Amino acid sequence: MAGGGSIGIYAAYTRRRYRDIERLNNYLSDVCAGVFRLDVPDNAEGELSILKNNLYKIMLLLNSQNDALRKDKTYLSESLADISHQLKTPLTSITMMCDLLKTETDPEKCEKFTSAIESQTEKMNWLIITLLKISKLDAGTAEFREEPVHISSVLKKALNPFLITADLRNIKILQSGVKDFVFTGDENWSAEAVGNILKNCLEHMQDGGVLTLSTESTTIYDVLRITDDGCGIPKDELPHIFERFYHGKNASADSVGIGLALSKTIFGREHGEIEVKSREGVGTEFCIKFYKTIV
Repeated sequence: MAGGGSIGIYAAYTRRRYRDIERLNNYLSDVCAGVFRLDVPDNAEGELSILKNNLYKIMLLLNSQNDALRKDKTYLSESLADISHQLKTPLTSITMMCDLLKTETDPEKCEKFTSAIESQTEKMNWLIITLLKISKLDAGTAEFREEPVHISSVLKKALNPFLITADLRNIKILQSGVKDFVFTGDENWSAEAVGNILKNCLEHMQDGGVLTLSTESTTIYDVLRITDDGCGIPKDELPHIFERFYHGKNASADSVGIGLALSKTIFGREHGEIEVKSREGVGTEFCIKFYKTIV
């Protein structure tokens, strides 16, 4: 009787074990088929329960990765649509003016069309190069050095392309409040980021305006401030100005809305932070913080 009872208990235990294994197998089959059920039936002690818990963790990870991939696909689709739209406008303009040049005999008009084509081509070239830079930074394939960088060197490189334009427009660039400090980053990428901010400020300023650069140092971070006395940014647009392809109501006709997005991405790679304050009709201040210690 004892032997028969033992055999019965063993048979019942084996049937239960095979049933649990079959349940786990069905659970895995559902996951492989893309059916994510987050409810593991029981949580009893034993190796099968441990296996179930580990499967649950793996399933959560797979589900999270699946959501991330879905968001990436949506973002990629929207980005491609935006890029196509941004390229379509100058391409259409170039095509139209090329057609006009075929039949135009007036030298002055021909020169005007040629100048417009060059302008649109430069715009497309800048757009493509900037998009490639952003893509490389997003993918982590851009060569990004981490070395001591002097803010004075960054400002010199960033300002150089705009000095002639500022002089022609009688815009004063004040740097009396700038004191050099050192942060960890890439000098060329940093100059690119600061240059995009300077470009944005100059585009929104009237001739004869004042662009002020200053620095500040605390125990936690060093700060670069770039302040203009331009038209300012509406309060409801401030949360969006670093979004890619965003166009505010005061944006220039040639703006494509990716310069500030690139700047934010670059400062993020340098563990920095960029903030903006603005009042319409008064001006805008960009505050860039370079943290001294990265936790």
